[in-house]
Amino acid sequence: MTGPDGARPSVRVIVVDDQRPFRVAAAAVVRRAAGFELVGEAPSGEDALGAVAELGPDLVLMDINMPGMGGIAATRAITAGEHPPVVFLCSTYQARDLPVDAQDSGAAAYIDKEELASDLLARLWAEHRPADGAASASATTG
Repeated sequence: MTGPDGARPSVRVIVVDDQRPFRVAAAAVVRRAAGFELVGEAPSGEDALGAVAELGPDLVLMDINMPGMGGIAATRAITAGEHPPVVFLCSTYQARDLPVDAQDSGAAAYIDKEELASDLLARLWAEHRPADGAASASATTG
C-alpha cells in the first residue's frame, strides 16, 4: 500500500498515559521508529476514546493504570469499534503479574515500559498489524 507520492504511509500512533514523563519518552521512541508517526497523546482512558475517534490511529500505546477509566476498560471500548486500531498495553508490571482482565481486553500485545524501544515497537507491529494491510506494512524495521 502506498500513498499518493509513492511512499508507504506511516503507522499513526497515539500514546495514552496519565504520567507526562512516560508520554514524552514514548513519543520520542515513536518518533525515532522508522515508519511510525506520533499523531496524538492522551492523559486518560476517557481522552483516549475521543482521540481515537478524532485522529483514527493505527496503533495505540495504552497504559494500564490510570485514574478514571483505566487502560483495560479503554482498550475494550476501543477494540469493540468497527475497524479498531491495534492496541499495545504498557505498564511496569512483569508480564506474569498483569491483571487477569488484561488478557481479554482486546489488546494485541503487552510492553513493559522499561523495554519500550523503536525496534521492539517495529517487531510487535510486524507481528500484530491488521491483515488487510491498513496502516503501513513498511514499519517492519527500526
